[in-house]
Amino acid sequence: MLRPERRLLLWLLAAFLVLGAGIGLREPTPPDEPRFAMMAQDMVDTGRWLVPHRGSEIYAEKPPVFMWLQASAYAVVGDLRIAFLLPSLLAGVLTLWLVYDLARRLWGPQAGMAASVALALCLQFGLQAKRAQIDMVVVAMIIGAVWAMGRHLFLGHSPRWMWFGAFLAGLGTVTKGVGFLPLLMLLPAFILERRGALPLPGAPRGPWRVRWSLVLPAFLAGTAVWLAPIAVEVLRNPNPELKAYVAELLFKQTGERYVNAWHHIKPWWYYSEVVASLWLPGALLLPWLVPAWWRRIREGDPVTITLLAWVVMVLLFFSASPGKRGVYIFPALPVLCVAAAPLLGALLERVGVRRILFGYGLFLAALLAVVGLAGLVGPDAWSERLAGSRGIADSDVHTVFLGLLVAGALGLVAVLATRTKRVVPGLLVLTAIVWTSYGLVLRPALDPSSSGRTVMAAVAERLPADAELALVAWTEQMRLQADRPVTDFGFKASGKAQWRSGAIWLAEAPATRWVLARADTVPECVDAAQVIAVGLSNRRAWALVPGMAVAPRCNASDLD
Repeated sequence: MLRPERRLLLWLLAAFLVLGAGIGLREPTPPDEPRFAMMAQDMVDTGRWLVPHRGSEIYAEKPPVFMWLQASAYAVVGDLRIAFLLPSLLAGVLTLWLVYDLARRLWGPQAGMAASVALALCLQFGLQAKRAQIDMVVVAMIIGAVWAMGRHLFLGHSPRWMWFGAFLAGLGTVTKGVGFLPLLMLLPAFILERRGALPLPGAPRGPWRVRWSLVLPAFLAGTAVWLAPIAVEVLRNPNPELKAYVAELLFKQTGERYVNAWHHIKPWWYYSEVVASLWLPGALLLPWLVPAWWRRIREGDPVTITLLAWVVMVLLFFSASPGKRGVYIFPALPVLCVAAAPLLGALLERVGVRRILFGYGLFLAALLAVVGLAGLVGPDAWSERLAGSRGIADSDVHTVFLGLLVAGALGLVAVLATRTKRVVPGLLVLTAIVWTSYGLVLRPALDPSSSGRTVMAAVAERLPADAELALVAWTEQMRLQADRPVTDFGFKASGKAQWRSGAIWLAEAPATRWVLARADTVPECVDAAQVIAVGLSNRRAWALVPGMAVAPRCNASDLD
């Protein structure tokens, strides 16, 4: 029998290898990845670290902390294809450790491993850990804050842990606005502490004032990692664009976006769908977990009350906003796994629970195998439709379906070999197969079309070596994949507005200047015979337009 420390080390190493499988084999792909990677690259190349830029415009939708992490990784490893995924990978492994360690300190090593394994098995965790979006990093900060504050609130460790947790919550807030969520845990904890239920029996107890008085300053210190330098820059620099950037980020992209969201509008019950799908297989255990939690709550268990109260507050907080995305409630999942940790061992002794999990494993593996087989031997129209709508090469479509078939077949072997008696090891093997196949086969096969690499390779092939290139109605991946410096005329401006500026730019040197534009935005006045179709990417057709096709033919009225 391995010692808990060695078992933990092997577990985290295995998680690192599975979550890191495929790193360096693909380019950043939508949603979000090309945007953040492009800005991280710009930070390193230009030295503009304080205020991120999306091409010629300031990017005011997210603070720059996540881009700092990507840029730092890029500066160290020198390869953006590796660097852009590193922060999420490391944050995913760190989150697994934090969940383990908090549950271990509360209920022992077995509970710690149960919580960490439960989190790793859930679909949403793998999806986020293998994407270069902000969410995995901010969740690591949120869970780090819960871990640190929980050490003090539950176990009576030094008050410095609570202050450190508040600092992490502040840092999370300037990474993504929801980073403040760990502070909600203080509400039930404060009530329970005043009633004498916290810290747990046997834990040291210090004076109340020492524990709570520095929480707010510690939180503000965390936010000051970005707010302090940007405040100094705003005071020093009278540029109105900079002040508009700060105002939009602090007000429109936070409070207004929450209260009056302008996209991702969903009904109030939307997150029940997320729990029922992305939280599988953990969601299947809720019919057993909820009554067990209720018994613990009725018995006055302060840890269960605090953790579940926090989860409920998080779900209510996001449900109250009209704008909803499945990833928003992701921070609640690791905490729910911690709350379930002392119950999982007994649950897995029940035959009914093991059968439910076994059925889930069979269904997931069979689904992958059936989809893969249908794509390989089914009607050609299906594969052709997929390839035609997304610009995916036939060979890559074949690779995707073959990868699904192999992953599903191997998963079926793993689940059937372990059966219901050892269902958790079987699910772990299945999960490892799914995410390894995803990283090594599926995403690399889809990469040429989804990352814009195929289109930009066609552009590079057709452009003379000394040609200048501009982008109109562009996406971030196109700029990121360009083989030369590019000009843009704003990102948020309308296609017509960008074409008006582009026409002026082309007229200055029509023989050597070209525009890459979304095909549906090319004005009618352009000489269609000279326009070069360069392919599809993300369901959009792209066209390469030489300056000579625009300058002699289009005037200002044609571009209105």
